[in-house]
Amino acid sequence: MTHTQTVSSEPDFTVDHFAPPGRSLRIAFVTETYPPEVNGVALTMARIVDGIAARHHEIQLVRPRQNPENTDQLTNRFHEVFTRGLPIPRYPDLRMGLPSKRALVRLWSHKRPDVVHIATEGPLGWSALQAARLLKLPVCSDFRTNFHAYCKHYGVGWLQRPIMGYLRKFHNRTHVTMVPTEALRQELVDAGFLRLCVVNQGVDVRLFNPKQRSEALRSQWGAAPNDFVALYVGRLAPEKNLEVLVASFASIKASRPNARFVVVGDGPERIELQQRMPYAMFAGQRHGEDLAAHYASADLFVFPSLTETFGNVTAEAMASGLPVLAFDRAAASELITSGENGLLIRSGSIAAFVDTAASLTGKRQWLHYMGSRAHQRVAALDWEQVVLRFEQVLRRTIDEVQQPGVLTAKLQPGSVQSL
Repeated sequence: MTHTQTVSSEPDFTVDHFAPPGRSLRIAFVTETYPPEVNGVALTMARIVDGIAARHHEIQLVRPRQNPENTDQLTNRFHEVFTRGLPIPRYPDLRMGLPSKRALVRLWSHKRPDVVHIATEGPLGWSALQAARLLKLPVCSDFRTNFHAYCKHYGVGWLQRPIMGYLRKFHNRTHVTMVPTEALRQELVDAGFLRLCVVNQGVDVRLFNPKQRSEALRSQWGAAPNDFVALYVGRLAPEKNLEVLVASFASIKASRPNARFVVVGDGPERIELQQRMPYAMFAGQRHGEDLAAHYASADLFVFPSLTETFGNVTAEAMASGLPVLAFDRAAASELITSGENGLLIRSGSIAAFVDTAASLTGKRQWLHYMGSRAHQRVAALDWEQVVLRFEQVLRRTIDEVQQPGVLTAKLQPGSVQSL
């Protein structure tokens, strides 16, 4: 039977019992984004939560109710706790949780979790951190969004330092912070973050693979078998560096007039982009096998973002047999060997990025070779292994609280730790 409840700052509420102590853990996950919302954090959290539940741990998922007027889609695999939330400005399809410290203290006092994992740093995440510290619960966190890097894209660059200060304060109050890449770990170490641990991302290679290529779909795009198709998948928002995408697509079109361009995703910039690129196919949000077919049916994945902590779409494109053109950041810097399974451009080198995009249109054989190598590169990024590493960090976090020094000895600042 599905268990749900709503957290508010007012009435008491009923809490279902966790499984009895034993080999399984009682884990409280706190996140301000979760499917059906479509973004990297939401999808990653769903993978982790499902994987942990499949390993017979008792899960409590605390998140904002995404649709206040209807019952959210529920699962019978774990206990969900809904909090109040508000739409995020400019992102009405996303919600942030409201402060809920008192309610969370009451919730976790009644039945203590073994560990609290906080995925987001918004008001709900801060409330969870305060509640966990008050109750002396083991608490770990994820750093999955470069909020501080978004500032310049929204005309508030002066907020970058205060936001970074808040993020540092937030994560340094947890026992350990998980990050998806070694490069990000080092960047945060340099910024004064403590107790960082690399837990890599996974990709569903059974879903995303070259076999999903569809000539019927290409035909819908107006692409003949030998026509060149450039693809972008991601949120259509300022922080994705979309000016470079527009310039790259224009450069490809000038080099190869019969090329086709497909944009998968949605966001506040969609209408403007459609006006600026009337020749492109805007497919909106796609999911599951439909999304996999869009990846595999293209010839080049163009991803100019500079604000990713990882960038799930990079791994999904590579798993689909697509060579990726990206800046030397996040997942691209770790997964791509430039010229072998994709192309890396030095961060900020916009002209080089645009010129490279155009130069690839006539190199179909090389693109095919890089695409096959890209698929091989990510074939081992299995989500099951990621979940195992995640669980290992949770157990070590619990051990650290019970036996101080066990975890911190392994996670000295500046050390490389990939569990």
